[in-house]
Amino acid sequence: MQFDTILPPSRIAAMKKQGHWRGLVLSDYLDKCAAEVPNKTALVGFREGISTPVRWTYADFDGVIRRIALGLAGLGVQKNDVVSCQLPNWWQFTALVFACSRIGAVINPMMPIFREREVTFMLGFAESKIFVVPREFRGFDYEAMAKSIRPNLPKLQRILVIDGEGEDSFERVLVDTPWETKQDAKRLFSERRQDANDVMELLYTSGTTGEPKGVMHTANTLTSNIHPYCERLRLGADDIVLMASPMAHQTGFMYGLMMPVMLKATAVLQDVWDPKRAAKIIEQERVTFTMASTPFLSDLTDAASSGPCDVSSLRIFLAAGAPIPRVLVERATKALGANIVSAWGMTENGAVTTTKLEDPEEKTFFTDGCALPGMEICVVGPDNKTLPAGQEGLLKTRGCSNFVGYLKRPQLYAHDADDWFDTGDLAKIDADGYVRITGRAKDIIIRGGENIPVIEIEGLLFRHPAVQAVAIVGMPDQRLGERACAFVVPKAGQSFSFDDMVAFLELQKIAKQYLPERLEIVQDLPRTPSGKVQKFKLRDVAKTLGQ
Repeated sequence: MQFDTILPPSRIAAMKKQGHWRGLVLSDYLDKCAAEVPNKTALVGFREGISTPVRWTYADFDGVIRRIALGLAGLGVQKNDVVSCQLPNWWQFTALVFACSRIGAVINPMMPIFREREVTFMLGFAESKIFVVPREFRGFDYEAMAKSIRPNLPKLQRILVIDGEGEDSFERVLVDTPWETKQDAKRLFSERRQDANDVMELLYTSGTTGEPKGVMHTANTLTSNIHPYCERLRLGADDIVLMASPMAHQTGFMYGLMMPVMLKATAVLQDVWDPKRAAKIIEQERVTFTMASTPFLSDLTDAASSGPCDVSSLRIFLAAGAPIPRVLVERATKALGANIVSAWGMTENGAVTTTKLEDPEEKTFFTDGCALPGMEICVVGPDNKTLPAGQEGLLKTRGCSNFVGYLKRPQLYAHDADDWFDTGDLAKIDADGYVRITGRAKDIIIRGGENIPVIEIEGLLFRHPAVQAVAIVGMPDQRLGERACAFVVPKAGQSFSFDDMVAFLELQKIAKQYLPERLEIVQDLPRTPSGKVQKFKLRDVAKTLGQ
């Protein structure tokens, strides 16, 4: 695979000069852990339905990662080939990512919620060579899905199944086979070593284009975000990081998968969110830090308030993805005894802003933080000129952790001549440099931290024989931030119900989280004189529906 990255030499030189890009790749950090803290616990993995977690020391984990890396190479994975996975927060996910780093392959994580439609597109667009799935997770047969779509994916050479059987078994092929006796590991790893400016991660994000966009990141762009993030939050080798947010999201990938290894710390993974079990895990493992979207914070607060678990070890809960209601921060602080930190970021750049541990309440309650070192933010008006403090405008950002382009779509890069990235969000920045996200110019809905591809779902609904017109907007929700509300104009003489909508969309094999959760039948959609739907008017209606 040839990646059309947008990475001019001037940016590389500037980032190196400023000390943000250190030139290290993931395997370099793992090498340090294996050499300096070999007997320390690297990872503790909790799986639903299994009472005893799996535990790996850094020495043992490095050993299995090396074997998996050699196995992937033995299966024909070359440098810059894409290895896709659709995995829960299991140890195999982390191992696969570091194995890809060792042989110069590109990891492409996919959310477990995706189904045939999304997965077929993503694998085909990335020209993925290997696809790793669980045999079953949360009652869904991923092996059957993967095999059903394989005939439509000529570039896909192999499907590997965790807990699988026979020649497709991940364990049999990669873990149990002594690949180190078949290949010269030292030579292969040296020849395949990634450069810190090579694409190492391909992560799809939903936006306004109707199809997912493949965000390309390098080791330099990702690690340059994690270092200042850790410094601001005073995280170090003694921390124990719980990650229940999916590692197929940038949140889980950067701060649950990468960050613990970079810190020589311990990662604790939870594959299915259960707040009561999370509280018990925090008590049992003495967890000190976690990061997730606001609904996770609300759930954990309720669990800690109602149960006997000791969660006093938790120092920090960083919440991102949606504004944190002040009353929740107050409840969480009391129930958890932790610092509640607000943050804002994107798949394209990781966490861009966070509040600080020492910030006064008004900053934590009413802002999304200030820019991390290495990143800048500004708010501009329609003329693209920077607005004074306190005025709402389009939020832009630039700096060390900005991505290096969208796969095969360089025209969507959305950077100006001064390298400012158009986030598509509306915001205000106060006199102290703290930002508050006030809305989105992008036509997306964020439900519990998950982006809903509005245009794609509208397009599918428009195909229904009873639908004349459709528009989907966000409806406020106290727990999830937003839910999707579909406004539909039926064709003359036709009827269209909520059950009709759900049944039709389920036939399209989309993720269930993408299904609108309310249907409003209307005679017409509000439009401009040119015919464009005035979604702001529909959002006003949806606000009243969500109350």
